[in-house]
Amino acid sequence: MSRSARPTLGDAAFLAVLLFVAGAGCGSEAGEAASGGKAKPRIAFLLPESKTARYETQDRPHFEAKVKELCPDCQVSYSNASQDIANQHAQADAALANGADVLVLDPVDSAAAAAVARNAKAAAVPVVSYDRLVLDVDVNYYVSFDNERVGELQARTLVDRLRAQGRPTGTIVMINGSPTDHNASLFKLGAHRAFDRSAVQVGAEYDTPDWSPDQAQREMEQAITKLGVATIAGVYAANDGTAGGAIAAMKGAGFRELPPITGQDAELAAVQRILAGEQYMTVYKAIRREAEAAAILAVALARGEEPPPGLVNGEVDNGKRRVPSVLLDPVPVTRENIRATVVADGFWSAAQICTADLAAACRSAGIDDR
Repeated sequence: MSRSARPTLGDAAFLAVLLFVAGAGCGSEAGEAASGGKAKPRIAFLLPESKTARYETQDRPHFEAKVKELCPDCQVSYSNASQDIANQHAQADAALANGADVLVLDPVDSAAAAAVARNAKAAAVPVVSYDRLVLDVDVNYYVSFDNERVGELQARTLVDRLRAQGRPTGTIVMINGSPTDHNASLFKLGAHRAFDRSAVQVGAEYDTPDWSPDQAQREMEQAITKLGVATIAGVYAANDGTAGGAIAAMKGAGFRELPPITGQDAELAAVQRILAGEQYMTVYKAIRREAEAAAILAVALARGEEPPPGLVNGEVDNGKRRVPSVLLDPVPVTRENIRATVVADGFWSAAQICTADLAAACRSAGIDDR
C-alpha cells in the first residue's frame, strides 16, 4: 500500500510559494529560453469524470486561471473522460499528438493509467499525477491530499458523534469509493484504522463502482434489508455523492431520524444537507490550492524549470518510485465550522448556500450574510 510522507502544505507555506511564483514573473525571455524558445507551451489537463461536481466547478476553472496568470501564452487543452478508461487514453493520445509539453492527469483507473504515463515518457513529455495517484510507472510529480488522513478524519468524526449520541458500540454501514480509484483504497484504509481503534461494528460494507450515487443508493438499500432500520447507528460514505445516494435510500426506507453520515469534497448540496440536518459532516479539501499547485508545476515543467522552493513537501510510493509530491491538508466540516472553512475561504458564499428554505438554519449557524 502506498504511504505518503506525513507533512502537508499548510496555509503559510502555500502563501509563501504563491508569493515566490508571483515574484518570479511569467512569460519572461528566460522562461521562453528554458522551453527551447517555444512561444506557446501546451499543457493538457485530463480529468476523470463529471459525476463528482468539484471537477467542473472547481478544479478546471482554478487550474486554467492559474496557468493563465503565470503564463499568458500557455495553451491549456482540457478533457473529461466521463469515467471511461478508453476515452481517457484516447484523449491523452490526442494531447500528445497535438504537441502537449506536459500532461496533468487525474486517472479514471489508477492502474490502467500507467499506459498513458508510459506513452508520455516515450514522447519525453512529463506527467503530473493529479488528485489520484497513477500506479506502477514513473511520473514526475503528484499533487493531492493526505488521503489516508481523509479517511481517518471521516471515521473519527463519525465515532465521536456516535459516542456523543450514546451509541459508541453501534453498527455502521461503510459505502466506499470506486475500486479503480487508488485514493478510494487510501480513504478506506484510513477509515478502518480509526474504526478498528473504536468499539463500533461494521455491519455491511460496499465498494461503489464509478463513485455512482445511484449505486450507493442501491448499496444502502441492501444494507437496510440486511441490518434493519433500527440497527443502523451511522453511515461512512466516502464522498458527498455517495452520501447523497445513501440518504435517498434511508429516506425511502422511512427512517424517522437519519443517523450521522459522513462525506467528502464539501459539495454545495452536501453543505446544504449538513445545515438541514441530513448529513453530519464532509471533508473540505482546498481544491483551489490543489489546482493552483498543479498549475505551478505544469508551467515550470513546460518551461524546463524546477518548481519553486517549498512547493514539493513530501513523497508518495506509487509502486514504481517515490514520487515527489505536493500534499495538502484536509479539514473536517460540520455545521459548527461551515462559516470558518468553506465560507471563509470563498469556496462557497453565504448567498450560494443559504437558499430560502435554509434561511433559518443559516442564521443559526452564523453564516447569513444579511
